[in-house]
Amino acid sequence: MQVHQEAAASVLQARHRMGNNPTNASNACCFCWCCCCSCSWGFALLYKVVCSSHPKPTPEDARSWSVSFEKLMKSASGRSCFRQYLRTEFSEENMMFWLACEELKKETNKTVVEEKVRQIYEDFISILSPKEVSLDSRVRDVINRNMLEPTSHTFDDAQQQIYTLMQRDSYPRFINSTEYTDLLKRSRASKD
Repeated sequence: MQVHQEAAASVLQARHRMGNNPTNASNACCFCWCCCCSCSWGFALLYKVVCSSHPKPTPEDARSWSVSFEKLMKSASGRSCFRQYLRTEFSEENMMFWLACEELKKETNKTVVEEKVRQIYEDFISILSPKEVSLDSRVRDVINRNMLEPTSHTFDDAQQQIYTLMQRDSYPRFINSTEYTDLLKRSRASKD
């Protein structure tokens, strides 16, 4: 259920960015993630709802995220909260791509691998995709060569580039954000 809600929210967010607002605009604010409307949801409340729908991090776990990006990415609740933050920066596709690559690496069936590779390419690499991730030309060339014989490691270079981008760019802002500070306060309060 949560996966479907996140997927629907991502589609609505992309449509909103492209100017395609839902026809029932009076109710749209309960589903859009941009917080540009005047509803009572607001980002902070939405962040608490979605982030708290995953396993609650212990205070130690939440604090460890500020130690290293690797610790954040190894934590399911950390990835969830960071993904919520990326939505506010309109860069959630980076996490979605990274997660899709992680799932691809677990696949062993050649037919399924080829289908997943094609889907990932269409969703995140194609210049026609609204969720296209930002990759340099060298990595795009590697992907195009790898697409001739797709494997579960077709996107390894691209995944590493996106991981580094998130680590250097969005992660420091997340750690310094009010959302992360509030999360730490809530996790401390729930421990007491």
